[in-house]
Amino acid sequence: MAIEKELLDHLLAGRDPNEVFAKDGLLDDLKKALSERILNAELDEHLGDERTDGSANRRNGHSRKSVLAGTSKMTLSIPRDRAGTFDPKLIAKYQRRFSDFDDKII
Repeated sequence: MAIEKELLDHLLAGRDPNEVFAKDGLLDDLKKALSERILNAELDEHLGDERTDGSANRRNGHSRKSVLAGTSKMTLSIPRDRAGTFDPKLIAKYQRRFSDFDDKII
């Protein structure tokens, strides 16, 4: 699956090309956005599985978590559920290093 040229043009618009791969650049922004999107999808799946059991569990906000991803530090918004039964697979509870980000996403 290739990324559309228009999307890349939109992401790169107004950015200094030298800062795209720098710390807190576009690549770090994409890592954070992808991670949070995957975590929300995991919670959606978790809550969907519990609904079939008749449980009334639902979303209950987010918590902040700082992780080291390669050379940068990211602060992620981790979704929570009301019953506290959600255990993320992408970044497990108490995990602080996310060095294999590229392997997990691909």
